[in-house]
Amino acid sequence: MQDIDQRDRDLLGALQGEIPLVSTPFAVIGQIIDMSEKEVIKRTERLKREGIVRQLCAQFDARSLGYRSCLVAAKVNADRIDDAAQSINAHPGVTQNYRRNNDFNLWFTIAVSPNSQLGLEKTVQVLGDEAECEIVRSLPTLKLFKGGSESAEGHTGDDTHHADEKYVPLTPLEVECVRLLQRDLPLQPRPFDMVAKNTALTADELLNIGRTLQKRGQVRRFGALVQSRKPGFSASAMAVWVVPEERVEELGSRMSQNKAVSHCYLRPVYADWPYNLYTIVHGRSVDECESIINDLAADTGLREKQALYPTKEYKKTRITLFSSEAEEWEAAHGAKRAASAAS
Repeated sequence: MQDIDQRDRDLLGALQGEIPLVSTPFAVIGQIIDMSEKEVIKRTERLKREGIVRQLCAQFDARSLGYRSCLVAAKVNADRIDDAAQSINAHPGVTQNYRRNNDFNLWFTIAVSPNSQLGLEKTVQVLGDEAECEIVRSLPTLKLFKGGSESAEGHTGDDTHHADEKYVPLTPLEVECVRLLQRDLPLQPRPFDMVAKNTALTADELLNIGRTLQKRGQVRRFGALVQSRKPGFSASAMAVWVVPEERVEELGSRMSQNKAVSHCYLRPVYADWPYNLYTIVHGRSVDECESIINDLAADTGLREKQALYPTKEYKKTRITLFSSEAEEWEAAHGAKRAASAAS
């Protein structure tokens, strides 16, 4: 692998910051960092070959597009957990799925589009039934104290309770724009011409709609997805806590201040699952994660807790928004469920 020089670092900063939605974005980036368009494209090609840059694409606020998402905990017979995971993974809206060291041994995230006829709750029920889960518990985010929309460890900043607050229904052309802008941008002088080729949109229409989605906040940014690097951190834990309702705000805020905590969520409880506060911690080993969790317990005075570790990764991917595969899955499984109910 070739060493990263200062020119590469300047380019990476520009690509991660914002790729402009204009007809010649690489030329504009070159003007900003004093680099020719040809060099911008050539260096970006190399950064992608070396795995430093994964993709150039739009990153969307799925909630403002009408998507609903949820973390789900399932209890599955250990002898058939691999089969259950495979069944759940078949849904295109399942982005992450892990086996964990708990009686609730299968944890996955699921997102459904605003066009879903089944809806989120029914989709979770269908997945649980088809995977033959003994128990399925939906765990939507009630409050996000810390963290982005999605972590690398299998948890999303989902929010089913406030999904409609920023939702502006999309026109068919806007949906097509979302489908196109989430693809990897071609490395050529006029990349949006190639993206729009053989579609219902011209390149100018694609760019104009993209800028409109940006203004609405539905496109968070258009830029590079860079390979995440956490040198030295090889272990992560999802620590779950029983926090008295009157102390949730206080302790959620306090735990979020710990540098080892990357994400902190409030989620609902059940009779068989009393944990309402979730913290994702990172360490160099399981022992270090345990030490961090014990320090959090000592600092907060909380005693009822568990540390859940991933023991097998079944799926980890970015969601494809408004995908035809999700529509096909729903049509097939919705029909199957209707036929089963009628028999």
